[in-house]
Amino acid sequence: MKTTQPPEAQLWYSAEVDDVLAQLESDADGGLSRQTVADRQTLYGPNQIETAEGRPPWQILLDQFTNIMLLMLIAVAMVSAVLSLRHQEFPRDAIAIFAIVILNGVLGYLQESRAEKALAALKQLATPTVRVQRDGHSQDVPAQTLVPGDIILLGAGDQVPADGRLVESANLQVRESALTGEAQGVNKQAQMVLDPETPLADRKNLVFQGTEVVQGRGRAVVTHTGMATELGRIANLLQSVENDPTPLQKRMDQLGHVLVSGSLTLVAIVVVSGVAVGGWAAFERLLEIALSMAVAVVPEGLPAVITVTLAIGTQRMVRRNALIRRLPAVETLGSVTTICSDKTGTLTQNKMVVQQLRSPGQSLHVTGEGYCPEGEFLHQGQPMAPRQSPELTLLLLVGLLCNDAVLQKEASRWSVLGDPTEGALVVMACKGGLDRDHLGHTLKRVAEFPFSSERKRMSVVLQGLHPTVSDLALPTDLCQAPYWLLTKGSPELLLRQCSGYLAGDQVMALGEKARSQILADNADMASRGLRVLGFAYRSLETIPAETNPDEAEQGLVWLGLGGMIDALRPEVYQAVQRCREAGIRPMMITGDHPLTALAIAQDLGIADGQTSVVTGTELETMAQVSLETVVKQANVYARVSPEHKLRIVRALQKHHQIVAMTGDGVNDAPALKQAEIGIAMGITGTDVSKEASDMVLLDDNFATIVAATEEGRVVYTNIRRFVKYILGSNIGELLTIALSPLILPILDVPLTPLQILWMNLVTDGFPALALAVEPAEPDVMHQPPHDPQESIFARGLGAYMVRIGLVFTVISVTMMVWAFYDAQQSGDPERWKTMVFTTLCLAQMGHAIAVRSDTRLTLNLSPWSNPFVLASVLLTFVLQLMLIYVAPLRDFFGTHLISGEELLICMGFSTLLFVWVELEKVYRRIRVKGSRVS
Repeated sequence: MKTTQPPEAQLWYSAEVDDVLAQLESDADGGLSRQTVADRQTLYGPNQIETAEGRPPWQILLDQFTNIMLLMLIAVAMVSAVLSLRHQEFPRDAIAIFAIVILNGVLGYLQESRAEKALAALKQLATPTVRVQRDGHSQDVPAQTLVPGDIILLGAGDQVPADGRLVESANLQVRESALTGEAQGVNKQAQMVLDPETPLADRKNLVFQGTEVVQGRGRAVVTHTGMATELGRIANLLQSVENDPTPLQKRMDQLGHVLVSGSLTLVAIVVVSGVAVGGWAAFERLLEIALSMAVAVVPEGLPAVITVTLAIGTQRMVRRNALIRRLPAVETLGSVTTICSDKTGTLTQNKMVVQQLRSPGQSLHVTGEGYCPEGEFLHQGQPMAPRQSPELTLLLLVGLLCNDAVLQKEASRWSVLGDPTEGALVVMACKGGLDRDHLGHTLKRVAEFPFSSERKRMSVVLQGLHPTVSDLALPTDLCQAPYWLLTKGSPELLLRQCSGYLAGDQVMALGEKARSQILADNADMASRGLRVLGFAYRSLETIPAETNPDEAEQGLVWLGLGGMIDALRPEVYQAVQRCREAGIRPMMITGDHPLTALAIAQDLGIADGQTSVVTGTELETMAQVSLETVVKQANVYARVSPEHKLRIVRALQKHHQIVAMTGDGVNDAPALKQAEIGIAMGITGTDVSKEASDMVLLDDNFATIVAATEEGRVVYTNIRRFVKYILGSNIGELLTIALSPLILPILDVPLTPLQILWMNLVTDGFPALALAVEPAEPDVMHQPPHDPQESIFARGLGAYMVRIGLVFTVISVTMMVWAFYDAQQSGDPERWKTMVFTTLCLAQMGHAIAVRSDTRLTLNLSPWSNPFVLASVLLTFVLQLMLIYVAPLRDFFGTHLISGEELLICMGFSTLLFVWVELEKVYRRIRVKGSRVS
């Protein structure tokens, strides 16, 4: 891959066209020669996005078996197999352990084997063929063969094949949403020379690879190709982002190291003590005991339970319009501390709506949602019919008829065909009671002057007043005019064409005072983040020539201003407040104008009156260390580039924040991949952003992120719940096995490795899965996020596991001692092992029922709020009885028959754990009440 590019590539937009052509040694009319193209292809390489190779599937599978717990199980299985073969026994324990190892490896592989497709989707944005000017004539060539200096020809519908500096443009508009995230088309002007500090979104004399020409035509000289284009820079950023483990994965790794190190320490103590007491003759038996201890400490069913729990969480999130692409993201959502949201389409509806009208002497606020043509006009808070005012009636009429957009209704939903800005004006007129179909038939359009980037306005000429619309309150000068000219456009430029303004039904002279007031109104509306248009008209005696718009658009009568904005999603304000209550910080990162961004952020509560906007220009000169300080306070960022978004995310992560980042464009992909939770838009999002994301919003709604965060918190709470449930029993099993050869007069243990696997997979597994669907606690979104750096054992979970493990041990060892001596007097001296096995299994059933809540007693919980727990307990109880009383299962698992009386004794002992957990809740309540009183 070649990386050499022409010098000063970042400053093409600040140079004259002739200077750019001279520096690139190209000719605007003739283009490059064939030999020059060949030489530059050798120098610069092909115009394509290069991708780095990922891990092969075999490597991903092999990496699954580097987990420390699986490595210990593999060692245990190998030793068990050797011992079984030495005793000429079938190695069922070893086979069972190997099966568990393989199952866990396959589950991990399936989660990680999704190929990274973001870069592949990025490559698809490349154009296959392009029309260029070479050797003095135009020709179609493969886009891969483009080189700096090529002259490319662009027309409506074309995809731009490389980055370039415009040489010529005619009413050229390019949609750059893939790069900037803003859906509005950008009007391009070849002759502009821009300031070197101009941000990417405002470089109106450049075109970028992967963007789309909406209208007009143009010619550009190629300045960047391949990986040197803006698209290539994004590809480089994507490749530079490394996939860090999620908080859950880090906690599970920590758990594995603690369990394995603790187990090996205990095994060493038991083996050394046993050898010291019984000599080396007992070593083999001690080794078998050590194997049982190693199997006991590893929660073999935990990875499968966590995977199923996360999968259940994804299903719940889909019902709330959040599609999870990577399972670990479910839990990570529950740990999110900061949500960085785009503006357009996520916080807003991506539907322009007119919010305010101002004519000389009065101001109206327009209400209503989206494109629905229902709403009110409020003057000083009171409803007002705009058709009572001639200037407002005519302003609405200009907005409706100097317009090419169409409002339509499909399946109870309103939508606009055409430019969103024009659509907003149609909706505004409909709210004012004007009928487009009726007026369009009576006021015929006979000529028009389309919008151009030079004039920044549009005009239409209509045939004069028709008797059927005489009920409209119109100014007197129009009543008898044979033709009307209606104009809308940039307020500053349109005002220059006006000589009067309409007050009531009279035209008044437009003096300097009135002009100053109109410009002040325009500045005030723009400072509120509104996109402002001016409206004017004049009466005509004849149809003007369409070749001379400037002459026709002289002596206009000013009507007023219309301020529009991308309408806020009505549910987002509440969602932002829920974020605040939950201790989550919402931030806005957008490519839009700073004033617009700040106005919307203030309306939503993301920013307050003291907040300032950090712009892309400021970020460009800001050191990363300085940015790490700025992100502590700044919540609004505007006019940002892909690198800026990536830097913001990394700066937040320096403060140990768990960041959720939303985006829909190609420009968002690196930041989406860097963030702990990358969130792509399902409706407006590009394939690149979706493939780089962890979650896709099916409705593009910020409120859905908050709902998904709530589900994530529920999932994390439930994971902690069944981790303490599973590991509490594992510690009890481990200590029981460790103590049995020290307490009993024989060198033996009550549990075989196969029975331990049964407990860890079935007795623990089924209830753990049931606990995974435990409903949310009422205050789940009224608590701050937990410390991202916290251990899996934090907030009392580790102490609880040890405490419950000790209670388990006391109960099972007491049962073991009694059962051992009782069994020695019966015909089956091995029966005591099955009684201990059964007691441990049944104790877990009571534990599962009690652990549903940390504070509420089981009697206060409805069994039907989570019927799966009760069902899993009954199922596991039946399966445990089958292991004892069904002969084939009894033989396979090595259990012994016990009497009904002995079964009742086991049940009695096992109930003690349930009672202990409930008493802990009572004690905790008493402590809380005592602290409140004090």
